[in-house]
Amino acid sequence: MRRPIAFLFVLACLTSQALSQSQPAFITDSLDTYIKRGMADWQIPGLAIAIVKDGKVVVSKGYGVREVGKTDPVDENTLFLIASNTKLFTGTALAKLEDDKKLSLNDKVTKFFPDYKLYDPAATQLVTVRDLLCHRLGTKTFQGDFTFWDTNLSRQEVINRMRLLKPPGQFRQDYGYCNSGFVTAGEIIPKVAGQSWEQYVESNIVRPLGMTNTYMLTAGAEGRPNIARPYTTSFTLDGKLVRLPYDNVDNLAPAGSMVSCVNDLSKWLIMQLDSGRFDGKQILPWRVLQRTRDANTIMGSRKSTVYPRHFQAYGLGTIMSDHNGRQVYAHTGGAFGFVTNTCFVPEEKLGITILTNQDNQNFFELLRYMIMDAYLGVPYTDRSRFLLNLIKPDEQKQVQELEALANRVAKKNKPTLPLAAYAGTYRNELYGSITIRPNGDGLKIAFEHHPNLTATLDYMDGNEFRMTYSNQAFGVFPAKFTINGNTVQGVEIKASDFVEYDPYQFTKVTRGQ
Repeated sequence: MRRPIAFLFVLACLTSQALSQSQPAFITDSLDTYIKRGMADWQIPGLAIAIVKDGKVVVSKGYGVREVGKTDPVDENTLFLIASNTKLFTGTALAKLEDDKKLSLNDKVTKFFPDYKLYDPAATQLVTVRDLLCHRLGTKTFQGDFTFWDTNLSRQEVINRMRLLKPPGQFRQDYGYCNSGFVTAGEIIPKVAGQSWEQYVESNIVRPLGMTNTYMLTAGAEGRPNIARPYTTSFTLDGKLVRLPYDNVDNLAPAGSMVSCVNDLSKWLIMQLDSGRFDGKQILPWRVLQRTRDANTIMGSRKSTVYPRHFQAYGLGTIMSDHNGRQVYAHTGGAFGFVTNTCFVPEEKLGITILTNQDNQNFFELLRYMIMDAYLGVPYTDRSRFLLNLIKPDEQKQVQELEALANRVAKKNKPTLPLAAYAGTYRNELYGSITIRPNGDGLKIAFEHHPNLTATLDYMDGNEFRMTYSNQAFGVFPAKFTINGNTVQGVEIKASDFVEYDPYQFTKVTRGQ
């Protein structure tokens, strides 16, 4: 029997009204205003958000524009690089392969890659698939990423160079965020499934969920319709937005290459909150999801002074913590020009994802905490304004540092040696080679494994040059040459902490031409 259309319309309106009334006032009355104000405060061109509650998508929309200077709006289908939010897809894929008896997470990595090595021979013999997925190799956070990020090294070359990462921490004891570990884990998938990482994840997770506007790789991102453009305000004297090129990190794909939108990610969240089910179908066994949420590495166990949180631990591509007494699973993702997050709180049947196209801001995470506060009964605190005031001294400090470098260049001191003496090929065991040549009144660096990246060197004093990367997100830093008599022996260079914290020492191996 067919029901009258008018009856169905009234029923839909009543259902929508009841759903709206069940949401916190911050969500129904204040969310739009809070987001628009936060985007203005933090200079965010575009933001997309989805909130899932009780199996329904209660918010799915975009704010702002995809590109500065144009009017094309961000909507729920606008694409963003989601970067390390890829990691839970990788961890889930390997947990599924274990459930299918194709491997064990406790299998030694050398079972699949007999020549695989870490810096420490004992760790090489012990390291397992699980170790790769939970950041407990003893390496420092982001260690090696200047060598790996946005470079032309293949996945296999990334894996091979892990033997050169000297860990400052203890194997299986100290947490250190390791992208190359995830690359290694992801490359085990072809060994046991006969499909590449991207093929397996797409066919077993992404497509079954109906995530039809999600792409496994960054290649070709710029040409996709309805994609946000990447921006930063880092390393600028005036604080204005600067357009960045799209990262190509497909060599690190299992660690962070996926491109998606909040409409698709809401499906991923619904499945996470419904024990692996979506749209009436069991996409993944519940025990597979449980495995990804088992705590493997302790990140912290002290009460936070800022958030209602007492612990943090890492599973298989997700961070688990507590928030006002509920268990939370979350992860962030950062690529040049993009910072994003995904989060789910099973006890509240709550899921959140926020995608943005400006990488020098904290609003994307502060907004997540505001939403959790609202749903989990935490008294209102304007977290965005609170942190905005706290970070102003840091922003002023960076501007002062850039001004100080500019003032040293402006003095037009003469280098210790003729520019030709600095020219030549320099080598770092982990990275490979850079080439330095005279460039007008200064020098220019070409990078062996960053074919689209250069850096200019302007002399300051004390054998130090101001180093300015062609891609602004890499930063502006002093580059210090080591000189013995009239011979240049080497140079120390650094990139942004967004890439890697520690500088690289390059030794000169040939003279310039």
